[in-house]
Amino acid sequence: MSRKISLALLFLLGIGVAACNTVAGAGQDIENTGDAIQDEANEAR
Repeated sequence: MSRKISLALLFLLGIGVAACNTVAGAGQDIENTGDAIQDEANEAR
């Protein structure tokens, strides 16, 4: 039973790390898009 709990915790930890990485990547993509829009707006002036 202890092995099952250990494996479950390891699995959940892996999912948690992957989810954080995904959210960080999405945030970076959104930031890059915003920067590109801002650059285009500045060039249009």
